[in-house]
Amino acid sequence: MLAVLDTEALVALSFPRERTRAGRRVQAVLVAVERLGGRACVPAPVIAEVARSASRRPGVDRVLRRLPVVDTDRTIATLAGNLLGRNRLDSRHAIDAFVASTALSASPAVVLTGDPNDFTRLIADDPGVLVQPLP
Repeated sequence: MLAVLDTEALVALSFPRERTRAGRRVQAVLVAVERLGGRACVPAPVIAEVARSASRRPGVDRVLRRLPVVDTDRTIATLAGNLLGRNRLDSRHAIDAFVASTALSASPAVVLTGDPNDFTRLIADDPGVLVQPLP
C-alpha cells in the first residue's frame, strides 16, 4: 500500500505546531501503512504549494528527508489531465489531480488530505484508493 500525501498532509507534518491534530492523524496513518508493509510518498507538485517561502522550506525539507518524492512523468500527467477533464475541473485543481493520479497508478493506496470531497470526486469509486480526511 502507498500513502500519498496531499498539500494539507505535508503541511501537517512540516509544521506540527500549526496543525497539531492533523499532524497526529497523518503520523498515525503512516505508522499503520508501514506496519502493513507499505510506504509513503509526496508527489512532486505538492512541494510547489507548500515550499513557497524561505521560512517554510526547513520544515518541508525535514519531512522530505524521510519521505520520497514521486516525480511527475508523462503517464501521471496524462492521467491527471484526464481526471480534470472527466470532472470538468480547471487548473486550480491540478495539484489534487496529480496526487489522485499518483494514488490511482499505485493502487492500493490511501490519500491523506484536507480536501476529501475533491479527492472523492477525482478518484470516483476506485476500490483501490481510500481517501483519508484530516481534521
